[in-house]
Amino acid sequence: MTDDLGVRTGRHCVFAMHAHLVFVTKYRHQVFEDRHLTRMEEIMRSVCVDFETELVEFNGERDHVHLLVNFPPKVAVSRLVNSLKGVSSRRMRQEFPELIQHYWRAQRLWSGSYFAGSVGGAPLDMLRRYIEEQARPV
Repeated sequence: MTDDLGVRTGRHCVFAMHAHLVFVTKYRHQVFEDRHLTRMEEIMRSVCVDFETELVEFNGERDHVHLLVNFPPKVAVSRLVNSLKGVSSRRMRQEFPELIQHYWRAQRLWSGSYFAGSVGGAPLDMLRRYIEEQARPV
């Protein structure tokens, strides 16, 4: 159960845990178009459902994506990130073979690193606006 503030309930807890995640493409190649980001959002939403997390906001630019995720205390952010990056890389390479030309033997869509920041309270609205205002390619 979720309300406007993102407060959720579990069997034995009430929580509002949000993380701002940023994934950058391998070698910072500018590979994404709108159709890629649209499909990637669908893939990442399905991964979040498997982890009982909520993808609150998603957007990106040609070489990176931003996610705002509401997650329960039982989910380790590192495991969620590994799954999000692994599943999205595999499926995007399967569905969009033209992306492979940007890998140069790396066989990876994403850089090995990522940004994860804890957010909550008043800054959440600012972060949501920031993600919405990303310069999404047309």
